[in-house]
Amino acid sequence: MSETSQLFLGLASGERRRSYAEVADRADRIASGLARLGVKQGDCVCMLMRNDIAFLEAAYAAMRLGAYGVPINWHFKPDEINYILKDSGTRVLIAHADMLHGLREVIPERVTVLSVPTPPEILKSYRIDPDHLATLDFAIDFDPWLAQFRPYDGPVVPQPMNMIYTSGTTGHPKGVRRSAPTPEQLAAGDRMRAMIYGLKPGSRALLPGPLYHSAPNSFGIRAGKLGGALVLMPRFEPEEFLALIERYRIDTIFMVPTMFIRLMKLAEMLRKKYDVSSLRHVIHAAAPCPPDVKRAMIEWWGPVIYEFYGSTESGAVTFATSEDALKKPGTVGKISPGAELRFLGEDGRALGTGEIGEIYSRMRETADFTYHNKPEKRTEIDRDGFITSGDVGYIDEDGYVFICDRKRDMVISGGVNIYPAEIESVLHAVPGVHDCAVFGIPDAEFGEALMAVVEPIGGVALDAADIRARLKAQLADYKVPKHIEIRSQLPREDSGKIFKRRLRDPYWQQAGRKI
Repeated sequence: MSETSQLFLGLASGERRRSYAEVADRADRIASGLARLGVKQGDCVCMLMRNDIAFLEAAYAAMRLGAYGVPINWHFKPDEINYILKDSGTRVLIAHADMLHGLREVIPERVTVLSVPTPPEILKSYRIDPDHLATLDFAIDFDPWLAQFRPYDGPVVPQPMNMIYTSGTTGHPKGVRRSAPTPEQLAAGDRMRAMIYGLKPGSRALLPGPLYHSAPNSFGIRAGKLGGALVLMPRFEPEEFLALIERYRIDTIFMVPTMFIRLMKLAEMLRKKYDVSSLRHVIHAAAPCPPDVKRAMIEWWGPVIYEFYGSTESGAVTFATSEDALKKPGTVGKISPGAELRFLGEDGRALGTGEIGEIYSRMRETADFTYHNKPEKRTEIDRDGFITSGDVGYIDEDGYVFICDRKRDMVISGGVNIYPAEIESVLHAVPGVHDCAVFGIPDAEFGEALMAVVEPIGGVALDAADIRARLKAQLADYKVPKHIEIRSQLPREDSGKIFKRRLRDPYWQQAGRKI
């Protein structure tokens, strides 16, 4: 472990490093260039990049102008990219050079395209065609373009956060657009993010999750301004992740549960090889974490594991410490300061302690949002100023919140409500199971029947009958899936969430109905 790595201050990606002064200078010069291209307060600037220092510099530049940075999920197909470029009304698209191939026909004429060199660590992490690295004739080569501008010296304006497009479950994604915070809201937001993310001046942070997702984006933008270190990973790789913690003496990380699961699959010798004693705050969110995995991580890293529950729209409305997780396995914590939660029944009635209902939340000190170009969609999820993302859960007598499932994932079989998350939690504990998804499929007799798709650990052979027997030992018979399928790989987002609808939709399409 080198002294240089321990003392490094700034942003790092692969072997590339930039000081905070360099990042600030480049961001200010990008802001000048964007202003020359006509970007002004309230406009949008789209970024189609993998994790890269340039991504954050572009985001800071847009914020400097009072504009919205709009990250685009780089997994999107051309038509999906075209939708966001049109819906956001962007003037500029900043993209890694290799990502622009095949997009000529879907980029609106009004959009100026800036081609950022694809960095070496990304070339190493992904199979990229070497013929796709040159700047295309419809784009402007980023580095020579940037060199002609001096730092922006325009007026200081309120700075909005990036506008994140939510993936949604049906139809097109929706841009979550917040007004720039007032000074009071900004101070409250800083306090909240400091508690949730664990970020403070001098933090040495590691970001293995994609910057196009809401929480990693918020984490990265904040961490990149605190004067310590921010290390970006092009993609999560378990042993490299541990090596970076040791190399940079990382103390703060944002993760998702899938990363925990992959770390726990490493041989014990590899897990013990790296020094992780610098860690003090590891926050996770975005998907349920099996209680046994959470306990194992706490036993390995100590009581430095934290969790929050929320959404792009709501922010972090609950918060759990390691002690909470051990005391109340499966909880997502207690209600965060400044948040209010309501649990409502199907009739809109407020439910009491222990009663399962749809979760509605409100953050008192956070700037409100609308869906860009779709204000009516905001109205659809609102009840008296409280919003929902469709999650179902309850609060217990000690004030701990538990998520049962997504409302849209709830299965009604023979008139009985079944919450797949409960079944998935038991499946995770079955020896040889790497991951799983449980959902409802059409059934002639009961309306819906449970289907479980199970992914085994590499090299392990699983038997559906054995899985069913183990589930019957722990669950009521009606909760045991009628259908169990073994698959070598489940479809995933970069955030770690399973694309359940890719598994479920074909069954409903064949049935000609949705419920």
